[in-house]
Amino acid sequence: MSADQAGSELLLTPVEVVTPAVVPNGVDENLPAGIRLAGAWSWRIIVIAAAIAILIFLIIQLRLIIIPLLVAVLVSALLVPLVAFLVRHRWPKGLAVAVAMVGTLVVVAGLVTLASTQIAEGTVGLSDRLTASFDSLKSVLAASPLQLSDTEITNYLQQGWKAIQNDSAVFISGALSVGTTLGHLLTGLLLALFSLLFILIDGKAIWAWIVRFFPLRARAAVDGAGVAGWTTLGNFARVQILVASIDAVGIGVGAALLGVPMAIPIGILVFLGSFIPIVGAVATGSVAIIIALIFNNWAVALGMLGVVLLVQQVEGHVLQPLIMGTAVKVHPLAVVLVVAAGALLAGIPGALFAVPVAAVLNAMTSYIAGGTWRSRPPTEVPTTGSVLWQTVPQSRPGYRSTGAPERTARVRPRSIRTARDGSARSTPSDLSAPRAPQDSSEN
Repeated sequence: MSADQAGSELLLTPVEVVTPAVVPNGVDENLPAGIRLAGAWSWRIIVIAAAIAILIFLIIQLRLIIIPLLVAVLVSALLVPLVAFLVRHRWPKGLAVAVAMVGTLVVVAGLVTLASTQIAEGTVGLSDRLTASFDSLKSVLAASPLQLSDTEITNYLQQGWKAIQNDSAVFISGALSVGTTLGHLLTGLLLALFSLLFILIDGKAIWAWIVRFFPLRARAAVDGAGVAGWTTLGNFARVQILVASIDAVGIGVGAALLGVPMAIPIGILVFLGSFIPIVGAVATGSVAIIIALIFNNWAVALGMLGVVLLVQQVEGHVLQPLIMGTAVKVHPLAVVLVVAAGALLAGIPGALFAVPVAAVLNAMTSYIAGGTWRSRPPTEVPTTGSVLWQTVPQSRPGYRSTGAPERTARVRPRSIRTARDGSARSTPSDLSAPRAPQDSSEN
């Protein structure tokens, strides 16, 4: 090797990188790892709880809108398959929606009319029967080992009535009650019917519009979770109608066989109450026991109690685990706890919507946690062609006469240098987009 080459070589010396030492703060090094982990989990749970509390507060403030909307969504889960069935058999979409809604209103009105007629016929002479039943009760209590006097019985009844009034305030006037005035009820009914109409007409487009609010990469997960939740809601509604029908037939037929009056209203009441799983059938069945006690005797009331308990056992051990559990994937214990929590927080509406909301959330979170949506490409959600989503026709440039926006671009002229004289001249491009049409009204 020559001297020039040796001189041209660079001498590389290792450089030691000194990292600054972490100054101990006296806290982290004195805390166990478990405490630090628990603290990290704690503040995250507090943030999540605060977000849920804000959401519940907003629902309470908008209860007159949220509750009718939830009713419309729950009913639409039953009617959407019917509308789709009619459309597949070449019915017009408008006629199918009208038949579904009118048929539902006719069925509900018929049940209410039948129950009202039966109750009006069965309450003839009710005051005399109540007086006789109360006298018989006092005689039984006076002859029993308790030996209660009339004054003591009256005081106990007054205390029991006050306790029932105080406890029933949670269920009657809960945080999310629909309202106590007739105006609130009528407004909620109209809003529910209006929402149901548009869900049946354009439900898919409404959901696509909601999905487009999320980022492009999250739309596949949101769309798939929504489909899973909607499927679970439809299964819950259909299965709940089956369970409610079985409860109503069982208790109603039992009341008729025992000779209890107003068996048909009892069956209708049990049918409506059974939409609150497990708890509803027992609560409405107790009405049948009271009616048997008032209009019949103790033996018939005990027989009615046995019928109610038998139906409740069949529902709790057969219908709920085998039918409801398979449809909504919610354990019966979770159903009871969710219904109790919903009743305490929101009264009757909370008990009614607790199970479907829990089932839908369970299905959506299970779908997202499963990760099957990752294989779906993050494509754009297609827009709908329904006339409800067309914009109002505009008369300014850039809009077509049909109302759909037309994007136009102004193209600057390109400078083309000719080979003959080397001068530049401006000519429009042949591939440029056409200019936007001018509005004749501006001239």
